Amino acid sequence: MERERSAIVELFTKGHPSREILKILKLPLNKRKFVYRTIRRYKDTGKVEDRARSGRPCSVTTPSLGKVIAQRIRRNPRRSIRKMALDLKVSRCAMTKIVKRDLGMSSFKRKKVHFLPQLVKEKRVARCKGALGRYAVENLEKILFSDEKIFTIQEATNVQNDRILASSPSKVDEKFRYVSRIQNPKSVMVWAGVSKMGRTPLVFVPQGVKINSINYREMVLEPVLKNIGRDMFGGTSFVFQQDGAPAHTSNVTQSWLYDNFPGFITKEEWPPYSPDLNPMDYSVWSILETKARVNSHTSIKSLKKKLCQEWNKIPQKTLRAAIEALPDRITRVIQNEGGYIE
Repeated sequence: MERERSAIVELFTKGHPSREILKILKLPLNKRKFVYRTIRRYKDTGKVEDRARSGRPCSVTTPSLGKVIAQRIRRNPRRSIRKMALDLKVSRCAMTKIVKRDLGMSSFKRKKVHFLPQLVKEKRVARCKGALGRYAVENLEKILFSDEKIFTIQEATNVQNDRILASSPSKVDEKFRYVSRIQNPKSVMVWAGVSKMGRTPLVFVPQGVKINSINYREMVLEPVLKNIGRDMFGGTSFVFQQDGAPAHTSNVTQSWLYDNFPGFITKEEWPPYSPDLNPMDYSVWSILETKARVNSHTSIKSLKKKLCQEWNKIPQKTLRAAIEALPDRITRVIQNEGGYIE
């Protein structure tokens, strides 16, 4: 603390304004008041030490305790404020003050991500570097991004944010109070594609049918993709993107695409294990799921109907915005050496 105050005063005397001091010392925004108060104290007294004050001196949230807590968090950031307070025999309120006010830390949720071994990271970097020009903003108009996803008839819920407002839970109707779950709910696989020019219709895979190379070609590529150039791109050529699923990367599928869409993104070009680079994965599917599964469905037929309704309601500007975010994501993958970007 004293070292920070001395550094602040030194920069202030050299003519740096408070905002620049924050940036130079790389202090978090919640330290802004600390900088202002230090400068004001120096102007008033010519010193950086605390003014004499009445009252009992701080005996719990001391710098020494803050140092102990910082060391614990540095060793293992997966810490609970409540448990640390119990271990160190201080109140939860005091622990919260030290962590949030003095150390400038906040609590963040851990995220589930796809596994990325080192070899995959290297491939992601290499292929992203090779694709920078292809996925530049001005070249995104002619790319169709596609993907598959499984939807269940159960209600979609976010455990962290799905709340109800009431004076007591018992006073809330059961349909709002509970989210029911069953084992092995009925589900349907859906294929879809989006571009800055429009969207494909949803393709529902029949129950019990496995998506292999032949089924993928007969249910998706031939009936849907052949008409996209005419219906979505005005008869001009376009680039087709798909992920690395076995049905997509098989020799049969790749050969068919070479013959019919020679400008498609091959399995050697698309970065492996990269749902964070497909607009369908990082944006569009979650929007559709939130809208279509706001309530549980009694049947697959009901789910399909709702999916189609909500699919057509998604604004085209939302799809365009999701696609336009891709170049920045590719740059971040390169900067993070193929690692996670979310």
